[in-house]
Amino acid sequence: MQLKGARIILTGANGGLGRVLARELANAGAALLLIGRDPAALARIDLPAACDYQLLQADLTHSLGIESTVQAARSFGANILINNAGVASFGLLADQDWNDVERILATNLGAPIRLTQALLPWLTQQPEAAVVNIGSTFGSVPFAGFTAYSAAKAGLRGFSQALRRELADSRVRVIHVAPRAIDTPINPPAVRALNRALGSATDSPEQVARHIVAMLANDVAEGHIGFPERFFAWLNGFAPGLVDRGIRGKLVIIKQHATKA
Repeated sequence: MQLKGARIILTGANGGLGRVLARELANAGAALLLIGRDPAALARIDLPAACDYQLLQADLTHSLGIESTVQAARSFGANILINNAGVASFGLLADQDWNDVERILATNLGAPIRLTQALLPWLTQQPEAAVVNIGSTFGSVPFAGFTAYSAAKAGLRGFSQALRRELADSRVRVIHVAPRAIDTPINPPAVRALNRALGSATDSPEQVARHIVAMLANDVAEGHIGFPERFFAWLNGFAPGLVDRGIRGKLVIIKQHATKA
């Protein structure tokens, strides 16, 4: 897909990945409508001087945030939506407050579906358009200690696949990207300690952003970032019992770190 001259809505733009992704897209020649909940953080995003961009403070878990984003997207002439906004959570489900579970589901799954639905009438009128959903390896390999987050990201992957099939006769592409752990402030100290204890690989935001931009530019519909995570995603679909046993062997370590979250 042509990124030079594209007009892109990027949600979660003030997050660790969002800021870097915004720069990568700007360097590719795209104009940007940057959405975030923190106006001060949005204002600190560092973009090339020549970049055409606008900032919009909006909470996409509320109707007013969806409405203001749709109005801004139409005025901006957007033709690509990147659903990047998300929140992480680590801890055993039995110990989590239900309000936190609802927040995880609303931010990571409800908001992307709702914003996409609201923008589809506009996107389907564009000569070329795309919806890019930023998921997670945990959407394909649901992981202990991340139950609600895994459920939301698994739902986002299912939403992406179903929508891609629903829009197969349109000019709207649907892309799902599943990064593994990213070294950003979204990961609290307990998660960083868990990754070290398990020997889990972590990618930089720059690596992930470049991968996302390449997938969009090359019309790659779905992809996992990193190996062996890509293999485990395949294995979980083919033989989930093997993955069950593998994670069970790590459960003591997971629970030890979850109690510190």
